[in-house]
Amino acid sequence: MLKAAAIFMMLAAGFALADEHGVIVEKGKDRFETEFAPGGRLELEVRSGGVRISGTDSNKISIHYEGRNAADVEDVLVHCKKTGSRAALEITGGPRNEFQILIEVPRETELHVRMPFGDLNIAKVHGGKDVELHAGELTIETGDPNDYAQIEASVLTGELNLRVLGVDKGGLFRSYKKDGPGKYRLYAHVGSGELDLQ
Repeated sequence: MLKAAAIFMMLAAGFALADEHGVIVEKGKDRFETEFAPGGRLELEVRSGGVRISGTDSNKISIHYEGRNAADVEDVLVHCKKTGSRAALEITGGPRNEFQILIEVPRETELHVRMPFGDLNIAKVHGGKDVELHAGELTIETGDPNDYAQIEASVLTGELNLRVLGVDKGGLFRSYKKDGPGKYRLYAHVGSGELDLQ
């Protein structure tokens, strides 16, 4: 009971916690950072809003915030569990408006991303991608299409703009699937809204 109370008080004060199982929990901090080797798999669940994921030359996962309400982070909670070359990361809380989440990952990263609503942009990440957005706009910079063994993209209702593949479709139940010579798999789905592969 006393241990639980101490943990709650530390979270409320904006401290970070870590245990022997590779779990990091941070609340109320304006930046999150943890080591993550290139080539690993990142499973990301992120709150609705504006989110940008960018690949960098750093061997870290780094999160910070932009927008008029970027300093309003007292209830932003980041939960990260690392197991070997995998990391499961969850971001919750924060203002509903004028608040953008910027996530930097090693350029060579396999991404698995789930987000309810909003504007999600992924750029400069070289690796497999499995991304679902319930509603909103999803933009993915794919790089060379020949890097993929399979590309599968779909929207239930909205726009499917695959400029890199010369495909542009709108309406209900739009989808596209293509096999290729590469080693990665790209799966992208939007329930309602717009999906752009660039």
